[in-house]
Parts: sequence; structure tokens; C-alpha cells
Amino acid sequence: MDSKETPGSENKKSYCKLNTVTSERSQCSPGLSILKKAIFLQCIVYISLPVILCLFPWILGHVVFSHWLRFPYLVDLTNPAELSLNHTLNFYLIPEEGISLGVWHTVPDSQWEKAQGAGPEWYSETLGDGSPVIIYLHGNVGSRAINHRVELVKILSAAGYHVLSLDYRGYGDSSGEPSEVGMTSDALYLYQWVKTRSRTSQVCLWGHSLGTGVATNAAVKIQEQAMELARERARDLRDVTQADLEPSYAVDGVILEAPYTNMEEEVASHPLSMMYQYLPGFESVLHHVTQSNNMVFANDENLKTLTTRILFLHAEDDNVVPFYMGQKLYQIALQARRQLDAEYQVFMVSYSESLGYSHNYIYLDPNLASIVGRFLQSKNNNIDRPIVR
Repeated sequence: MDSKETPGSENKKSYCKLNTVTSERSQCSPGLSILKKAIFLQCIVYISLPVILCLFPWILGHVVFSHWLRFPYLVDLTNPAELSLNHTLNFYLIPEEGISLGVWHTVPDSQWEKAQGAGPEWYSETLGDGSPVIIYLHGNVGSRAINHRVELVKILSAAGYHVLSLDYRGYGDSSGEPSEVGMTSDALYLYQWVKTRSRTSQVCLWGHSLGTGVATNAAVKIQEQAMELARERARDLRDVTQADLEPSYAVDGVILEAPYTNMEEEVASHPLSMMYQYLPGFESVLHHVTQSNNMVFANDENLKTLTTRILFLHAEDDNVVPFYMGQKLYQIALQARRQLDAEYQVFMVSYSESLGYSHNYIYLDPNLASIVGRFLQSKNNNIDRPIVR
């Protein structure tokens, strides 16, 4: 007997099929929905960062300076002896109203015994004893008490140098907020303070990372001020050229450890920024943000006019400032020397990746003291080729 379909049975079958398909789709949809939401969220975050930086450019300034990361914690900066700097005086300078700068003065190891119990006057007087004086300008993050900074000071002191370690405004126990202008002003003030006490002792600037921009800024300003003073004194003299004046009035030497070309290029080279290298307009955004923060730190431009001995120290495996930036600056300095027909020396010491010195550990080089010593005695030498260690 043939079966007969009741009225509406076809509609029921269609409904059942549709319901089955819908339920199958609904079983797959949660996974797809989560994936879509995740992709959408990543796109929002990706696009939002440049927008946020444009709206709040001060954020980049806080990231670059990182002065709010006051490492190491629980260290008494007024008592450097806690860090085995037993021949170090902690003192403060007032470069302008409302600004106090914390400074350590570490004398050469040979004066360790005399330094015990000595006061500020004795320390100040030693700056003119003929030993070279190095003003150390550290990088971002933390204070003058961070381990790799302290270890470098110990090495330089053992080599017979005075070392003055400065915490810029906003860093360590120094008051104020950091800025390129303010940090450069702090370095200049310390330099002038030292020069009034150092007599014939050499005074050099050593900048590390962010501090290299401060060092070249300060060196150029010192050179400009000294040149202007020299011209005023020589107005009535004939046959005095700029070349005659410059070598005598520049800083005695500049040491640049892990230097960058300029702040805009350094920020662009950061892994986070590299994610945006193909985003249209990102370069303009980056330029706007750095300019809004008045952060230029143009080592590349400064080296085109700086007329003094320069020593570059850079590790090939530097994971903060790319090694190629140090090479580029070295070539700029060499070219400037040739164009100015100057006699000052330019050195570069490169450290192989196999050594693992990276960004903060060049002080581990057992020959660092001798390298610095040869550099400070290099007036009669003319080495213009890099040294690879």
C-alpha cells in the first residue's frame, strides 16, 4: 500500500532541514566569532597607539626618559660607600632656582686613604691635581647608582681618573622634570663648575646611550661659547683663523658609548616602532611627537661641527641602540674632520657579538682602561680607523 504524505509534511521536512543547518552553523559560530573579535581588537590596538601618541605626545617623553623608574630601589644615594665607593663624595648643585642636582665625585684610587673623612673642600681641591676628569652622563632609567654605572666608575677610578657622576634633573634624588634643554643645561653647569677648579687637568665628557646626546649637545655649546670668547679677545689680532682657535677651546675629549644618530631615528628603530614602518603616515606621526616633546638629541648634526677628540664604543649585539648607528656617527665625525682640516682624532672601538657586551656591559672589557688611557694621550697620534675587539 502506497504511503501518503499528510498535508504540511513537506513544510515540516524543510523546517527540520533548515533547523539542522542552523544548529550546525551555530555550533561553529562561537569559534569564528572569538577569532573575529580578536582580530578586530588587534586592529584597534594597532591603530590606536599612533593616535594616542598624537593626542598625548608627553607619553613618549616619559617612555624615552623613564626617569620615574628609580632603580635601584632602597639605595641611599647620599652614602655611596654602601656601593663600595669609599672614596666618593655625594653633593648637590643648584643650576637654577628650584633645581637640585645630585652628583658623586669619585677620586682616583691612589687617593683612597686621603679621602677617608675628607670634606667637600678637599675633594674640590683635588680636581686640579693634574689627573684627567671625566664627567659621566648616564642613559635613561634609574640613577647614578645602577650597577653597570657604578662598576664603570670603579674602573675609571682605578685607572687614575676623577669621575663625576651626574643625575640629571628628575633622575635619582635630583629635583625637576627631564627635558633635552634641561639635561643639557645640567651637564653644562657641572662642566663649568669643574673647569673653575680643574686648572690644567683635562676635562672630558663621557655619555652613555641617552647621555651621548647630552654629551654632544654640551660639547657643541661649550665650543661655541669658547669660540665666541676667543674671537672677542682676538679682534685686534690679524691672521687669526677659526682653525687656529678651535682646537684650543674645545672640550678636551668626548667619549660616546652606544651612541644613536638622533632621537627620531632611535625611536623608529625600536621593535615596537618597526611594527608600524609600513603604516602610511607613521613617520610623520613620529616626527610630530618627537618635535612636540622637543626631543632632538641630534648626535649626527653635532658631530659635523664638533672639533675635539672623540672615542666611540659600541657593541655589535647592542639590543637598544643598533650598532649601525655608531658606525654612521663614526663616519660623520671622520668626514667632518677632513672637511674642517682639523687635527683632532676620531677613534672607534667595536665589540664582537660573541663577547655579549650588548648595551650596558662594555665596562667588562678588561682593556677598557688602557683604551681610554691611549685616547686621553692621543694628541700626537692620528688614528682614524675602527678597532674591533
